[in-house]
Parts: sequence; C-alpha cells; structure tokens
Amino acid sequence: MEQEPNREEMDGRSIRPAEAVDHQGEPRSWQPDELLDVPRDEPPEAGERAPGEEANEAPGDPPPMIYVASLSDYNAGILHGTWLPAAVEPEELGEGVGAMLAASPTAARDGLPAEEWAIHDYEGFGALRLSEYTSAEFVTAVARGIAEHGQAFAAWVSLLGDDYGDLGRFEDAYLGEWESIEAYAEHLLDELGAEEVIESAPRWLQSYVKIDVEGYARDLRLSGELRGIESSNGVWLFDA
Repeated sequence: MEQEPNREEMDGRSIRPAEAVDHQGEPRSWQPDELLDVPRDEPPEAGERAPGEEANEAPGDPPPMIYVASLSDYNAGILHGTWLPAAVEPEELGEGVGAMLAASPTAARDGLPAEEWAIHDYEGFGALRLSEYTSAEFVTAVARGIAEHGQAFAAWVSLLGDDYGDLGRFEDAYLGEWESIEAYAEHLLDELGAEEVIESAPRWLQSYVKIDVEGYARDLRLSGELRGIESSNGVWLFDA
C-alpha cells in the first residue's frame, strides 16, 4: 500500500494521469459525522471505519477503496479525510468527496469553502499505482472493472501505459491466469494440434521429433504477441 507523501513531495509531484479534480457542491449522501479527523502523520487504515459504518469482512482481496483528504486542511497541519468505496459511478464518489470537504475543520474555522482534495492512500487496486490527482472518472472505471473481473483487471490496466482507452478491451485480451508462460505455451500447442502433426510424420522420424515448449514460450514473449503480469498463483496473460 502506498504511504502518504510528505508536503514537499505532494506539492512538486507530477504524475500520470495528472488530472486535478476539484469538487464543489452540496453533499447528498454522506454525513459529516461519518468522516474522520486524525493527526496528519498518516491516514487511518482502510479497516478503520467511521462510527456506525460496518467493516467489510468478505474473504479474499479487499474491495477497491481510496482515502481522500482535504488539501486546505492538510496545508493547515490537519489530516481531514475519509475512506470511500471506489467501485461506484463518478458522481457517487464526488458526493462522498463533497461531504468530506463540507465537514472541513479549516473551512468552518476560516469561513472559506474547502474545494481541493487528493488521494492520500488506497487499497484493492493490485498491481496498479494511483497518484494523488488521478481523476475520479479513471479511479471509478478501474475499480468497477476490478469488482467485475478481479485483480487481473488491475494488472491489465497497469500494462496499458497511456492507452487508457483500451480499458474496455479486457475481455478480448485476457487469456487467463496460468502457472507459467510455458504452461500456456504447452496448452496453445495442444490447441494448434502440434502432437497430431508429429504423429503424421513417418514412424521412423517421430522418435526424433520433439516439441520445444520453452522455446515456443520464449518466442511468444519476444514477439510481443503476449504480455504478462505476475500473480500470486503464477502469471496473468494478455493478448497484445
């Protein structure tokens, strides 16, 4: 999990996608008494919920969550923010952010609205790395994909680089989770009928013909036809 950046890092950081998001407007769903105000040293763990909020006890990977914080409070020496579920529509995430900003201690003290926010922590995004200013649209789109397809979707997004327009191509590109690239290569050779080709050769020649599975796997990787990300059980593979 990413650690909260210090002020110097955050003020001068340039990251991709560097799309700052300011939210204004009245909150419609989150109430101020659900938000957390803690010393600025670090955000609370995702498992530490506001009073009355049930913790997620589902087994397996945690659901995608982000910790959003008010920058005006941060600059005043206060970490004011909250954990929000990310697998929602951008408008719903915006409502949660708006409620957090509406409850800003510095806004109440100074009489000025809190408008700027940043992502100070996150969980459940697997191999993908978010920045402080990753857009709400991107965060929610990826989180919904993870909720539907699992952590393989986060791995897919991490391979895309700047080409985030390909998010919807996941189902066509995903080849599954395999023990290794060699295991996939062996499966593909079986699908292509490699053994049948050998059996069609003259009998005296068959005992001298061997399939180089490792070499085939290496060629798949070097040709750029295959892309992979290590998983806890092996590797997620994608058609390039």
